[in-house]
Amino acid sequence: MSDTIESHTSELARPTSHRHLIFRSLSGVISAAMILAVGELVAVLIAPAASPFLAIGSTAVDRSPAWAREFAIQTFGTNDKPALFGGMVIVVVVVAALAGVLERTRGPVGSILFAILGVAAVGAALARPNATLLYAVPTIVGTVAGIATLRVLTAAARPSGHPGTSPTQAAGSVSRRRFLTLAAGAAAIAATGGATARVLARRLNDAIANRRLFRVPAVGAGDRAAPIAPGTDIGVPGASSFITPTGSFYRIDTALQVPRLTTDEWQLRMHGMVEREIVLDWADLVARTPIERVITLTCVSNEVGGTLAGNASWTGYPIGPILDEIGVDANADMLLSTSSDGFTVGTPLAVLRDGRDAMLAVAMNGEALPFEHGYPVRQVVPGLYGFVSATKWVVDWKITRFDREQAYWTRRGWAERAPIKTASRIEVPASFARVAPGTVLVAGTAWAQHRGIALVEVRVDDGEWQPATLAGLYSIDTWRQWTWMWNAEPGSHTLQVRATDLDGNTQTDERVAPIPDGATGWHSRSVSIT
Repeated sequence: MSDTIESHTSELARPTSHRHLIFRSLSGVISAAMILAVGELVAVLIAPAASPFLAIGSTAVDRSPAWAREFAIQTFGTNDKPALFGGMVIVVVVVAALAGVLERTRGPVGSILFAILGVAAVGAALARPNATLLYAVPTIVGTVAGIATLRVLTAAARPSGHPGTSPTQAAGSVSRRRFLTLAAGAAAIAATGGATARVLARRLNDAIANRRLFRVPAVGAGDRAAPIAPGTDIGVPGASSFITPTGSFYRIDTALQVPRLTTDEWQLRMHGMVEREIVLDWADLVARTPIERVITLTCVSNEVGGTLAGNASWTGYPIGPILDEIGVDANADMLLSTSSDGFTVGTPLAVLRDGRDAMLAVAMNGEALPFEHGYPVRQVVPGLYGFVSATKWVVDWKITRFDREQAYWTRRGWAERAPIKTASRIEVPASFARVAPGTVLVAGTAWAQHRGIALVEVRVDDGEWQPATLAGLYSIDTWRQWTWMWNAEPGSHTLQVRATDLDGNTQTDERVAPIPDGATGWHSRSVSIT
């Protein structure tokens, strides 16, 4: 009889024991939210990059091996940063819940775990470019607030049984109302702190208003981009447009928080192996003669057939004359450019002075650069992959040599010099499309920046290569569209495409991954004719 009563009592107590565990886990999660909210709020007064969440995330990006970066880009594309944030949130929730479960009055294991993570976040913040000792303050203040919250909430979640009461029985005496009141209050404070930080950041940073007042420089008739002739854009539904809309232009960079500079703040310091060190401000820049050019950019992480390429109209100021003004040393061969968030890019000086339209761009598709694409000033260099040319938010130029300096991605195993490889892709019909037999329109895009596309060929099921019809060649610095009419017969078929540039270089069929200097191979698509 006593065994039956004891078993029954145990079953009744089990749900409250589970509730006790849930309360402790929730205590840890709310306390972690407090750390992040307070840290971000304090970071508004110091520097956005000093926020513990962004500091750890940026460090994770910086120290990720090349294969991990490529996996993220290929898996998530331009959503790689939201995916990283989501992954970080999941990790924080799991670790915080564990800290809550482990926390005890006489054994503050959870608090120690938070303190260890706080030390790591302080180290990450202090390692950010241009960091000062003040960068440690947001994490320190946030960690103290989080540990205090953890101690209070876990104390409220502690069983309050009488002496001689078993732990199982004591678990049932947890004051749900008291704990939930404290937890709700702490959660509200964390949420309010985080929201306040966001609002203050926007109010303190007037870059949005500055960009709204931006006016695209007036370009003289002789410096405007050539009109886009009829037939340059094939206008095929499902295929890329000749000019990529700004909102659809790919974005790949290392900035977890997009820098927001105003034109008043922006300066470009030029130094190193030069005759004259110069600091160029916004007034100095816009006093120069602007040019407008249509140029295709490509990311080195673009896989065969990938979408990390875009064509836009850029307005800016030629780089070559600026380099001439500072007197580049004859032994220098590299421009090491740095963005406002510390990212570096190494560009061959010869490319910047060979007559191509390399520029400090300030406008894109007739409007101010979006913040995500480098407002107020970025580099645009035809013919080179972005990681060796297209520095966004550029604020520093150091004239140097490749045997003396290494840029961000070069230190991580990527190439020093990376001209864009000849490439082509099929865009229509869609992959694995089911199409009726008869005449089928096949269409796509090819590029070989600063060489131009001379020929595109298509074949079916490893058959003979057939020349496609090329759209008009706008310039050697832009991509070129193409179409091909296919007399399709029923069955499953594989289409392949290859391009040849104006220098006579035909795409190789050898499949090579993007690391270290760009992918190669023929793009293919499988379709069903039914």
